[in-house]
Amino acid sequence: MKGISYRRYGGPEVLEYGELPDPKVGPDQVLVEVRAAAVNPVDWKCREGHLDAFLDAVFPVIPGWDVSGVVVRPGASVTEFAAGEEVIGYCREDFLSRGTFAEYVAAPVRTLARKPRNLSFEEAAGLPLAGLTAYQVLVKALEVRGGETVLVHAAAGGVGSLAVQIAVHLGARVIGTASERNHAFVRGLGGEPVTYGEGLAERVRGLVPQGVDAVFDTVGGDTLRTSADLLAPEGRLASIADPDVLGHGGRYCFVRPDAGDLKELSRLAEQGAVRVHVQETFPLERAADAQRLNQEGRTRGKIVVTVHREETGEDGVWAREEGSALYSASQEGTF
Repeated sequence: MKGISYRRYGGPEVLEYGELPDPKVGPDQVLVEVRAAAVNPVDWKCREGHLDAFLDAVFPVIPGWDVSGVVVRPGASVTEFAAGEEVIGYCREDFLSRGTFAEYVAAPVRTLARKPRNLSFEEAAGLPLAGLTAYQVLVKALEVRGGETVLVHAAAGGVGSLAVQIAVHLGARVIGTASERNHAFVRGLGGEPVTYGEGLAERVRGLVPQGVDAVFDTVGGDTLRTSADLLAPEGRLASIADPDVLGHGGRYCFVRPDAGDLKELSRLAEQGAVRVHVQETFPLERAADAQRLNQEGRTRGKIVVTVHREETGEDGVWAREEGSALYSASQEGTF
């Protein structure tokens, strides 16, 4: 199969496009034909070795944890999915090696859910990691309730934009920090935008003099310290960016694969409660450019890598690329 990989830690230049071994499919895995894979900051952080302290890298590493695609076949013990079903996944394992920037991925069944029917493959690929992060922080860590006021940092980004929508769905008033060029975008999500940077505390206090009930920090550093001072009495603070949040009485959160949570996100997307904004797409062979753009840190919504392009015939059925070994094997009854 074609895919992206890297044989050592480094910058975008270490990413290689070429032939890779077809994935083996274990009993608890699902072979997925990848249509799209979203880019996340963790992808380039892994590539640069920043997660080496707690994630072993088995080189060559195929990057990518987000996926949307079509089931080729389930593993021997998998009953949840059947060939031909459209799925999304946050395909993180406990080591770096078998990612989603390739034509196929053998995804653990615990990482998958059915794809929202109203989202394109590109949009759906941007939902798992960012959506799970937002959902788990808001619902499980901060326990946001209707009528509360929530401050979401970097509200126009991948995680932030979904967090705004989920918090609004929960019935909260949402204030979101963003650059002025993204204020209209944040309003469109249901949030009240405030410009980040110097004077942020005064701007937020102008909107909520009594302080906010919960803060979702995605930035860390000075922003985290400012956030702690903006809390109302009994207010809650959570960060996905800075472990120092513990010193402020808050919670440090790292997203985890959860099929139940992902199923709920898919349901919310089908209800129209959340949508995924895709800023730009790149073909698989340009994954390095996609990571470079993401690393600049000014993304509105998501950046997505496309793998198999959707092509429909007269009967409306998507035609798989018949040159692929896995496609041929499935047609011959090997699977």
